[in-house]
Amino acid sequence: MSDTDSWGVPTLDLFELVEETIERDGGQAVATVVNVDGSAYRRPGAKMVLGEDGPAYGGITAGCLEGPLRGVAREVVAENVPRVVTFDLTGDEDGWGLGLGCEGIVDVLVEPVDETWREPVAAFHRGESRALVTAVDGTDSVPTGARTVVSPDGSTAESADRATIPHPVLEPIETAVHARIEDGGSSSHAVETAAGTVEVFVDGITPATRLVLFGGQPDVRPVTRLARDVGLHTTVATARGAQADESAFPRADRVVATHPTDLDELVDERTAVVLMSHNFLDDRLALETLLDTPVPFIGLMGPRERFQRLLGELEGDGVTLAEDDRERIASPVGLDLGGGEPAEIALSIVSEVVAASNGERGGRLRNKQGPIHDRPPSQSD
Repeated sequence: MSDTDSWGVPTLDLFELVEETIERDGGQAVATVVNVDGSAYRRPGAKMVLGEDGPAYGGITAGCLEGPLRGVAREVVAENVPRVVTFDLTGDEDGWGLGLGCEGIVDVLVEPVDETWREPVAAFHRGESRALVTAVDGTDSVPTGARTVVSPDGSTAESADRATIPHPVLEPIETAVHARIEDGGSSSHAVETAAGTVEVFVDGITPATRLVLFGGQPDVRPVTRLARDVGLHTTVATARGAQADESAFPRADRVVATHPTDLDELVDERTAVVLMSHNFLDDRLALETLLDTPVPFIGLMGPRERFQRLLGELEGDGVTLAEDDRERIASPVGLDLGGGEPAEIALSIVSEVVAASNGERGGRLRNKQGPIHDRPPSQSD
């Protein structure tokens, strides 16, 4: 990863970097937004990785806090002690809020990349969810930075590198922890203990959405590039073995040759699929196969007439689409951006995949009521 593309890299790349840092025994810090009062560029849960030297990876602001955070990161790595820092962007006294569009107060947890990250990062790459439960305002018995990692089955992982969150603190927020494992969101909680109030941040870590692009023509390349830029784990699958050339799709995580009836082996409930083989029979076979999988999104390239013909042939073979099936199929695939250039078509496709994976329809933000981003719950337990 070059310096020029370090800002704003997606979670998929960040966690690969964290994994590399663990293997080489540290030297970097993770900065996570844990609270926002007002407006800010990113919401709680946003992360970046900073080292003593070199670029900062990821973006939790539009660039205004990276300098101050780098200094904090050096101290955190040197002292091996997590800390929470607060940046008030509501005024211009420090020069951070001037013209930057951030008008809130942002709390950021800065912590060393240590063994507490090994299990959640490994789970992320395996396609499993976790919740990081971290004290962000602790006590003598539960210091700031204390952490416990919780799995979907309720089991916990701890590390000798940090103090842990004791069961009496975890128990009152158990419901919220499991909700964050499911939805990948974040929430803050104040838990009363005999030693005082402990403020904890629950950070849901869910695997990257997977995207399978079925096809091997040149128009797959810009889709692959944009999909990987937004953090989709991207597989190019082609029915033509000669087109399964990794060098032709350098941004893909993998390139495979497969028969359209074997696509079910590449997908799960977190996979979006776009059929763009430009071969009618291949797309029909692929769609019929995918209808028997839990794939939540199936996009098809081509005009409506082609899709209607395809449906007619499926129905002629005794395949009837349920209402849920029709809802998850997008044909023609893509949001209406009005452009016809290859990159614009790719942007249209990737935009719909991202919107669908986030449970949105892709409308204009100017027409959205309320805040741009959903606000995480904050409560006392």
